[in-house]
Formats: sequence, C-alpha cells, structure tokens
Amino acid sequence: MPVSSTIGRRIVKVIAWLLAAIVILIIALVIFILTFDWNRARPYIDDKVTQAIGRPFAIDGDLKVGWRHPVGEIGWRGWLPWPRFSAANITIGNPEWTTQPHFATLDEIDFEVKVLPLLAHDIVIPSINLVNPSVDLERLLDGRNNWTFKLPSSSGPSEWRLDLHDIAFARGNVALSDQQKKVELQMAIDTLGQPIPIGEAMKQQEAASRSASAQALGKAGAGKLSAQANAQANAQANAQAASEAASEAAEASAAAASGAASTDVHASGVGGTTTAPAGKREIPLYAIAWTVKGTYNKTPVSGSGKVGGVLALQDANRPFPVQADVKAADLHVALVGTITDPAHLAALDLRLWLQGASMARLYSLTGVTLPETPPYATDGHLIGQFKSSGNVFKYDNFTGRVGGSDLNGSLTYTAREPRPLLQGELVSHQLQFADLAPVIGADSKASKAKRGDTTAQPSDRVLPVEEFRTDRWKAIDADVKFTGRRIIKNSNLPITDLYTHVVLTDGVLSLEPLKFGVAGGSLASDIRLDGSAAPLKGRFSTSARHLKLKQLFPNFKTMQNALGEINGDAALTATGNSPAALAATSNGELKALVTQGTISRLLMEAAGLNVANVVYEKLFDERDVNINCAAAHFVATDGVLEARVFALDTDDAVINIDGHVNLRDETIDLGVHPHTKGFRVFSLRSPLYAKGTFKNPRVGVNAAALALRGGAVIGLGLINPFAALIPLLAPSNNQPLPCAQLLAQVRQAPKAPPPGVRQQPKAALSLDGVPVNKSAGGAPSSAGANGKPAVISPASAAQYKGS
Repeated sequence: MPVSSTIGRRIVKVIAWLLAAIVILIIALVIFILTFDWNRARPYIDDKVTQAIGRPFAIDGDLKVGWRHPVGEIGWRGWLPWPRFSAANITIGNPEWTTQPHFATLDEIDFEVKVLPLLAHDIVIPSINLVNPSVDLERLLDGRNNWTFKLPSSSGPSEWRLDLHDIAFARGNVALSDQQKKVELQMAIDTLGQPIPIGEAMKQQEAASRSASAQALGKAGAGKLSAQANAQANAQANAQAASEAASEAAEASAAAASGAASTDVHASGVGGTTTAPAGKREIPLYAIAWTVKGTYNKTPVSGSGKVGGVLALQDANRPFPVQADVKAADLHVALVGTITDPAHLAALDLRLWLQGASMARLYSLTGVTLPETPPYATDGHLIGQFKSSGNVFKYDNFTGRVGGSDLNGSLTYTAREPRPLLQGELVSHQLQFADLAPVIGADSKASKAKRGDTTAQPSDRVLPVEEFRTDRWKAIDADVKFTGRRIIKNSNLPITDLYTHVVLTDGVLSLEPLKFGVAGGSLASDIRLDGSAAPLKGRFSTSARHLKLKQLFPNFKTMQNALGEINGDAALTATGNSPAALAATSNGELKALVTQGTISRLLMEAAGLNVANVVYEKLFDERDVNINCAAAHFVATDGVLEARVFALDTDDAVINIDGHVNLRDETIDLGVHPHTKGFRVFSLRSPLYAKGTFKNPRVGVNAAALALRGGAVIGLGLINPFAALIPLLAPSNNQPLPCAQLLAQVRQAPKAPPPGVRQQPKAALSLDGVPVNKSAGGAPSSAGANGKPAVISPASAAQYKGS
C-alpha cells in the first residue's frame, strides 16, 4: 500500500507539473505573441512568398499579430480567442519587361483564423479585409502577360485546405494595358452601401436605356421602340402563362391520377430565379460597383456597372449577377443579367440594349461585319453558351428601330475556325425605303455625317462613290434572311415589299435573291460580289416579271388605263469597289418586253406631236390604243448601254429609240423616232431627244428637223397656200414590228462575260420590219415588212411570263 500511494502521488505531481508547464508555455506564447516585434519576421516572410510566387514580394509597413474573441461563436468556443493578422503597404513586383513597377499594391490587409479547424489542417478565414487594392495588368503583342505566375511544382496535394468565407474592401483600382486587344482601361471599384436585387437593377437600366434610345432615334422613334418591346414582352408573358397553365393542368391531372397531394411549381426570370422560398435558389444580388474609362481599339470608352460579391464566384452553380452601361464613341451598350460559373464562363443570360449611329461601327468593337445603317436602337435577350467546340451567342427575339423602320428577329453568332458565323432571320413590318440608302452609300450628306462617313459624293453624280469595306468581309461568314413586309416610300416608287438572303463566305458576298415586289409583279436579282481580292468582282442577274404598266407610273394620269405588263432579264458583270465603279465597268445585256395591253392614245399622239389630234383629245376624249408589243435590247460595253433594239408597236404608231446611256460619266443621249400608222393631218411629227446627265436630264424636240419642216411650210406657202399643207400631212409607213420574232429574241437569256472582260461586239438583230439601231459591230436597220402586225399570242406571252 505505501508503494501504491507513493506511485499515485508521483503521477499526480507529474500531471500537475505537465499542466503547469503547458500553462506556462501558453502564457509564454501569449506573451511572446503580444510582445514580439513581428516586423523582425518580415524578411523571412518576404523571402518565402517571393520564392512561392516567383515575383518580388514585400511588406513595407507594420506586420502585427493579435488575439480577438470570435464574433458569433457560442458556448465554450466563444472563449477561445482567434489570432488576427494584419500587414500594411504590401507590394507584388512585375516582370522586367513591364512598364509598371508593381503588379499589385495594397495599403493594408487583415484577417482572422479559426483555431480549432487548424487541428484538422483546415485554414478557415471568416473574412479578409483589403484596403485600397490596386492591380496593373499588362500584355504584349507577343502574348507575354504579367498575370500568369510561375508557381513551383508540387509533389502531391497539400494537406492544408483553405476555406474563405468573405472578402471586404474599401475602394480599389484595376488598370489594363493589352496590346493584343488594343485595350487601355482604368477601372475603379467599390462596395455598394446596400446590396441591390437584380429586378431593381433591371428597372433602372431599362429606364436609362430608353432615354439613350431617345437620343439616338428621337423621342418618336424611342416611343415606337418602347411600344414594340412592350408588345413583345406581353406576348411572351401570355405565352409563358399559357404554357404554365397547361403544365399546371397536366401536373394536377397527374397528381389526381396518382393521388398526389401537391405539386411544386418553379418560376424563373431573366438571368436567374425571382423568388427564394424553401428549396429554391436565392435572388442574385449586386454587391460591388465599378466605373471604367479608357480606349478600346483606339475608340474612347467609358461606363459603369455592378457585379455580385466576390465570393459568389466560387459557386459554379450560382448565377453571378452583372450589370453594365458602357459608351464607346457613339455606341451605347447596356446589359443586365447573370453569368454562370464566371471563372470558366459557362453561360450568359442577359437583357441587352444597343444604340448607335450605324451598325457598321460594331465591327471595331465586336468583329461582326454589318452594313452601314441610319441610327439604330435594339432591345433583346442575349444567351451565350461557352463550349470547347466554339462559343455560341444568340440575340434572341430582339426588337429594334433602324432609322424610321422597325427591325425584329434573332441572330446567332458561332465562334469557329477559320471564321465565325452569323446566322439569323430578320423582319421589318414597316420598312422606310430611305433607310436602305446607307447600305450602298446613297444617303444624304447629313446622314453620312451622322454615321461618320467622310466620303464626298460629287455634286453632279447620282451613282454612289462610297466604297465597300471589303477588308471586313473576310472577318466573318454570314447566312441571314431579311424580309421587309411593307415598304414606306415616295408615291412615285411602285415598290411594295422586299426579301433577300444574304450569304457571306470567305470574302464573297451573295444576295440570292434580292427580290422586290414592284408594280404588281416582282424584280428579282442574284448578286455576287467577290471581295476576296482587289478590285471587287461583281456578277448581277436580274429578272422582271409581271410589272403592270399603270402601277409603274402611279402619278402619270395618261398611264392609268394601261393594261400591259413588262417582263425582262439582265445579266451584267463588273469590277470596282463602289456602286459607281461597278456601273462604269459593266458588261452584258439587258432585255425587256411589254406584252399585249393598252395605253393612252393621248400619250402616243403627244409623243408624235400630232397637233390636231392632241387638241381634239384634250378637249373631248381620251381613247386607248392597243400595244402589240414593245421590246428593248441594250448591250453594255465598258459601262456604256447601247440600244440595239428599243421600239414600241401600237395600232397607231411604231416608235423607235436609238442612242446610248453612259454609266461612266452618267450621261444620256437617246433619240425618239415616231413612225405613224394611218393618215394624219396637221402633223408636226418630229424626232425627240433625251440628253443631259442622270442628275439633270433634258427632253425636247429635235429643233433642226422641226425647223426644216417649218421652213418647208413657209416656202410652199409662198408658192401655193394649199401646198403649204403638204409638210403637215403624215402618210402611213405601215411597218409594224414582228412581235412574235421579237418575243423569241428577247426570251433568249442575256449573257455577260466574266468580270473584268470587255463585252465583245455583237451584230444587231436582223428581224424584218424591226427598226434596228446602229451599233458597234452591227449594221443599220432595214425596215421593210408588209402585211398585218404579228401580234403576240396569249400562249406565247404566258410562256415568257412563266420563264
């Protein structure tokens, strides 16, 4: 027993001494921590961190370690203090090639560490507080950047795990200088005083974007865009409500059949969920505000926005909220929505607004090639999917205004090699014809100045000289369909609608077809512009079908009783980088035929200057005459359109037109020669002319021929008063056009040489009775057919129309 008690006392003493040693050690450790000058450890810490990150690291301010009671802990854990670390004036160096000395600077950092998790090799930090962080990011043309750190390789996974709950900071700055992307930006960031839900940010941005639309389009245009957007939103809401009702009905039916007691209905909004009951995801909140200023591709950029909290980036399944309102020159971009897994950019779900002076300016910022347009504004839903096979972005069901026209549809952008692809279908319910002018550079000087074009259109020219930007055509491929359902235009233009299919492949632009509804018929063209090399090479194939005469001239009273139709075809090739240059180098053929119909006799008699009949019909009647046929065959050679056959046959007259139209200098030189059928009294019939330029044409009577006839009247009147009537008598030449033969000739498809090859001279048509014109390589006409007119049969006309 004495031995046992002695051993027991010794064990108690040992335990007591051990406890005393532990207490003394803890007290000594606490005293050491509280009294030790941790600044002595800075060289050691600087050296270890420098080795770890491969960059110079330094703590130039005080390094402190303290103890604090934890906030929020209960029970005995609340009595266990946590160490709190702080360091001031921290710098991280840059590689030698950078322009800035530091990659990052920080006025102060402080954080606490939970003690107990350290036993399990878990470093749990409830919060890190950063004071005035500043980061300078740089990348050179060769791809070197300063944000990639060369960390030492590890032989295996670390036993320690970091668990960071929150990051707080007061003010911060980020600078980016990227020579590859041509970006120079300065960004200031700060925390919001109170988190903002995504719904509130959506309302604020919608109001701001509509105000910006008013600046681009005017108040009237912005009001129409707002009405379009509201109508589409209501339609989508009704469709969604109907879909949800149908879904609920189906679920209720299934629940009734299975005896289920309840169903669970989910609701979502743009970019994420809208409610957060039990079991549902929470509403995304904005926590950080930012502003930016600088240049992108030499374009001034400024803007502001908001994003979610920093730690929200850690959850790949939580939608991360973003909001931005940015201006780049005259382009205004605004968005509100969410990004899924921002660290790896898995998906986008954004409401997107765009405003600008011309869609062509999007190229410098996005790389997307679009045509020149009037000022525009759009409102739509941008959905993005980031995939290894190629990122896909869809601007879905957007509404917009372009000038005075509405624009609706969806566009899909697919990032692929060797060029991205833009696909979609666009519709304009009311298209202002004037809004199409900027596409070919035919808009006014004021419109050009507004969209930033500096090309001066010569005052004496009509054809646009503004060059196509073929250098952009190789940046992207496109497959887009556009429909203009109703065209608003000048009353003199008989155009009603438009459809085109735009295909752009490796610098070759095709419109297959470009189709207009014209005068009750159609004017369809297949256009191919090869911009892969200079100069641009163009091919044009056009067909006119069922164009009604009276609708072609809606404001010409003498044409309102006309019943005929015009059908025709053209094939042209050309080279040049502008519409004017293409016209000036065009080669090929144009053919047209007017099938049986009627036309105002007054118009025909006026063309022949039959004075007595014009006066009579003006006072008493406007009878109509039948058109047997009218044919036109022009050959284009190096931009000069020469009339090989241009004639009109009616019951009363045959009218022949000769001469040429020069597209190089935009001049007209045509002669009109009437040949009367039947006997006319008091006729001052004389050749007419159409001369001048496209901008200032002149139409009149051949004064020399008319003076010669007037002189004959005076001369014969001196001999015999009755003999003076002889020059006013117009006997019939009775030489009708062989319409059936003309139909066969015109129905032959026109031909054009390859682009850049001169049109070879062709012999003029040698049809009996046709007043064929002189031309290079051809012979003068030799009219001389007798007998009745060869009227086109309805079957033959129908055959042409159906071709």
